[in-house]
Amino acid sequence: MKLTVIGLGQCGCRIADHFARINLKARSERKATIAPIVLAVNTDQADLTGLKYIKNDYLHRVLIGLRQTLGHGVGKINELGAQLAKEDGDKVLDAVKTEPRFYETHAFLLIAGAAGGTGSGAIPIMAKMLKERYISKPIYALIALPFEHEQDTESRSVYNTATCLKSIYDTVDAVFLADNQRYVRKDASLVNNMERINRQIVEPFYNLMCAGEVTKGKHVGSRTVDAGDLAASLEGWTAIGIGRTALPPFRFPWEIRKKHFRDKALESFRGTQALDATLSDLSVTCNPKDAAKAMYVLSGPPKELNMDMVKSVSDYIKELAPTTVLRGGDFPAEKHFIDVTLILSQLSFVPKIKEYYEQATQYAQEHVGQLEETRKRIDALADLSKELPNLS
Repeated sequence: MKLTVIGLGQCGCRIADHFARINLKARSERKATIAPIVLAVNTDQADLTGLKYIKNDYLHRVLIGLRQTLGHGVGKINELGAQLAKEDGDKVLDAVKTEPRFYETHAFLLIAGAAGGTGSGAIPIMAKMLKERYISKPIYALIALPFEHEQDTESRSVYNTATCLKSIYDTVDAVFLADNQRYVRKDASLVNNMERINRQIVEPFYNLMCAGEVTKGKHVGSRTVDAGDLAASLEGWTAIGIGRTALPPFRFPWEIRKKHFRDKALESFRGTQALDATLSDLSVTCNPKDAAKAMYVLSGPPKELNMDMVKSVSDYIKELAPTTVLRGGDFPAEKHFIDVTLILSQLSFVPKIKEYYEQATQYAQEHVGQLEETRKRIDALADLSKELPNLS
């Protein structure tokens, strides 16, 4: 699948930057193009400057709301982010239309952090504008959920997250959820943590997008997963993950023929091991039984992929989610690992979303009372100064 990727806000732009990186990686390693168009849209000029892989011309790094923000962001006010997207959204549409390779792409992927201001507010507006302009192309969203400390200490972050999720769900075809807290390493520095988290969020999309776009015959699977399978599998709330099992060191062909029966039995089990790793590393906590649709891609060296492995992986998924409509395929591209990429889509229940909606409703009710109380105190303070002379 080829995607037109649009990052919105600081978080969204940095994740989109890694889509530009894996596109370069795919072209180098697999002679495949998976994200020919990657745009970064922001109200903060410094954030746009810090990107590494997205082209640095004004059509690929789009600055919006310059008159109101002077290039310094919206300060987590997502209502302002939405307003600026309405006013300057035409810049993004023009950038997309100008790209000569746009009509090669199969779908849009919009990316934003739910807790911020620009991305959180702009993503539902841009999704609506794109849907009205390009009726035939599916639009997917990738939403990064806030860290635990943000959820506990910053009420505005929770409110932004809830309003962003509610607005985007009603607009796009599917919403990939990425919970930042699941990727955190407590002992790593802040810069390294952020970089690593963004890489991990993007990594599961690599094999998934390459599988249907490779041009070398040796990388084409016996059951290829392509854009049609993805479009049919993606709907509503969606979780994605990738798990990996390392293969033993290289052995000569005559050693493989004399393989011990224990090693032979372990071969088929490697796919299940990789799937276990995938389930424990999904982008958001969910129960597979709550998914109405699922899809997997099994990747590894051609000689290591076999029918027993495919059967064990698909049987395991069906056991975990018996009512799910399952699609899957193989992708003989990895050299030293067995990888399983898994998508669980059309989720009927996601604990995190329930939590955000409940906290945001409470915040909205308390916030109205706090504003009224603050206004009364300011008025009372002003009353005390009425008898004093005014120097102006």
